[in-house]
Amino acid sequence: MWTRYQILIFSYLTTEIWMEKQYLSQREVDLEAYFTRNHTILEGTRFKRSVFQGRYCRNFGCCEDRDDGCVTEFYEANALCYCDKFCDRENSDCCPDYKSFCREEKEWDPHRQPWYPEGSWTAQNYSQFWGMTLEDGFKFRLGTLPPSPMLLSMNEMTASLPATADLPEFFVASYKWPGWTHGPLDQKNCAASWAFSTASVAADRIAIQSKGRYTANLSPQNLISCCAKNRHGCNSGSIDRAWWYLRKRGLVSHACYPLFKDQNATNSGCAMASRSDGRGKRHATKPCPNNVEKSNRIYQCSPPYRVSSSEAEIMKEIMQNGPVQAIMKVHEDFFHYKTGIYRHVTSTNNESEKFQKLQTHAVKLTGWGTLRGAQGRKEKFWIAANSWGKSWGENGYFRILRGVNESDIEKLIIAAWGQLTSSDEP
Repeated sequence: MWTRYQILIFSYLTTEIWMEKQYLSQREVDLEAYFTRNHTILEGTRFKRSVFQGRYCRNFGCCEDRDDGCVTEFYEANALCYCDKFCDRENSDCCPDYKSFCREEKEWDPHRQPWYPEGSWTAQNYSQFWGMTLEDGFKFRLGTLPPSPMLLSMNEMTASLPATADLPEFFVASYKWPGWTHGPLDQKNCAASWAFSTASVAADRIAIQSKGRYTANLSPQNLISCCAKNRHGCNSGSIDRAWWYLRKRGLVSHACYPLFKDQNATNSGCAMASRSDGRGKRHATKPCPNNVEKSNRIYQCSPPYRVSSSEAEIMKEIMQNGPVQAIMKVHEDFFHYKTGIYRHVTSTNNESEKFQKLQTHAVKLTGWGTLRGAQGRKEKFWIAANSWGKSWGENGYFRILRGVNESDIEKLIIAAWGQLTSSDEP
């Protein structure tokens, strides 16, 4: 009997040792190894992801012209991607590293972190930016055209609160108006921050003005697809034209006209139409593109107005009337933001000098606060909603230095009132 137990124990130990050796042999695989098309990839999805993370064409190789066999698995998206020349077209299905490797375009490396001052903000490498050049980031993730001279020449308005009004150190619109403000959406690779920020600010303002009677989030897709003049859909647009459309044509809810999964579908034309009742109020003449949603109510706004660039006046406007729209300059380091109080920092890495560019972006300011920094000094900040999804930044939001016009965040502040009739008023 004892001999049989010894045999069982010996067999168990032998099996454990063999399994441990197999595990260690996998851990010692050279992650920089070149994998040819016929190379057998190690089994195990997690191990595959660790080996191929961000490296597809680099491991697989590149192909000329159209080659349907020039394909590999895009593990992060659970899909296939291609490394042939044919993949680089309007409806691209290229692997994330195709441009940087096969076309030898300099890749904006999200894995290289610039220097950040201690206690200010921290960075993160986002998988949604893998394989993108900095130009790609500017092209697909922003989309707001520089403000027009007409917009910049608007007279600045001041809030009706007394000049001596007591402004709190911390304020968030969603705390004052719970359920009446709306969180960030994800524009993905649709360069339309002009539409996302405008629709979100308008939705918040209408909900606040109606005292919660109308709380629907408005549809940025309605703007992208239907606001035809001086805009290019997912290829950028102007906020002044967006506000014009909200005043003259109006928008339906996000539930009625949701975002297209395929952004190229925006070229198919506008799926919503409306008519005026002769008193300035418009009514939809088509059902919702989302046939599950029955309400196709049209929401409109008054002409937009420019808020004073004074820090105190912006605070008063937000506290009294709700979130506002801000036009800011985006530098290369902003894409990396994860948490903390953002300020643009020039990298000490000489190689990154070529990446020091900037473009225009539109966001929504929802509040402000004060935080004691690493040196014991108080740091003031704005709280803003971006449109890159909730996986970016602080659940889709970011904090940015307040009172110093960081990245031009205070240079141009836009707001509007909801266009409500007497029957709409609470």
